[in-house]
Amino acid sequence: MSLGVAMLSRWHVHAQEYANAVEKNPNAQINAIWDDDQHRGQKWAVEMGVPFERNLDSLLSRKDIDAVVVVTATNLHRDVMVAAANAKKHIFTEKVLTTTLTEAREVEAAVETNDVKFAISFPRRTNPHVLYCKSSIDKGLIGKPTAMRIRIAHAGASRNWLPDHFYDPVACGGGAMMDLGAHGMYLCRWFAGKPKRILSVFNNITDGKQVEDNAISMIEFENGVIATNETSFVAYPDSYSIEIDGTEGGLRMLSPRNGVEIRSDHLSTKGWHRPIELPNARPLPIEQWIDACLYGGESEFGIQDAVELTELMEAAYTSQRELRSVAL
Repeated sequence: MSLGVAMLSRWHVHAQEYANAVEKNPNAQINAIWDDDQHRGQKWAVEMGVPFERNLDSLLSRKDIDAVVVVTATNLHRDVMVAAANAKKHIFTEKVLTTTLTEAREVEAAVETNDVKFAISFPRRTNPHVLYCKSSIDKGLIGKPTAMRIRIAHAGASRNWLPDHFYDPVACGGGAMMDLGAHGMYLCRWFAGKPKRILSVFNNITDGKQVEDNAISMIEFENGVIATNETSFVAYPDSYSIEIDGTEGGLRMLSPRNGVEIRSDHLSTKGWHRPIELPNARPLPIEQWIDACLYGGESEFGIQDAVELTELMEAAYTSQRELRSVAL
């Protein structure tokens, strides 16, 4: 059994990464490429040694295409994914799902109506250090969580290595928060549960950008947790940290290289220390999705997770635009 996959656009910086993951899987292969930019798509198809399909409907009607990987501009996600779902093609997508909750609900309806396998790329939820944070919260090792801070940032704008189209407000729907900040958004939601309200402050450090390159969103959750999600395209390379406080302990990861640490009233070792054992890494989202397409079941990163991310993201941008906190 082999899964026939089509790559839908090379617009996103992670497009080749996902193509490599498909090709690496012995039970999947890329059979075609489509791109709204014909020149870009044809060039990629030559590099990959597969046909280029100029027309999306023609591609989706092909019998050798079982599934699609969506790495288009964000503003094309809704139309591309609804068309794919209606053609009964399984869907893997780069985050975010869409830039509005209305469009996200339309994708959700198409996915559920057509019973296709869906997954969104939330790779930070597969990391052993992050999994340890989640399991420690769930086990009550830090008591009642009260606050968390997640910072994920790089120098894509300040050191000028991001492509220019990542600053297009129409294609992207936003800047640093919409792209890199999505990781912090889905981690906060996963750790803390249902959000209550959000407040954002975005600005620009580099000149000439139409989207933010430096951003913070504060989220209050129904359980009382206040989370700070920080992101940037103008940080010293690279920043990835997690801090979580609770009434009976805390967790911190100052960088993946330094590892996760815990302090807890419920453990015999006092003060900050590294756990002796971490959970095993989970398969990456695209690997889980391929298995779900081939053998049934679901990935851990389904359509509801994707809709919830869009809900948070839309509210974050509304908050920045209207200079107010936004209820969720």
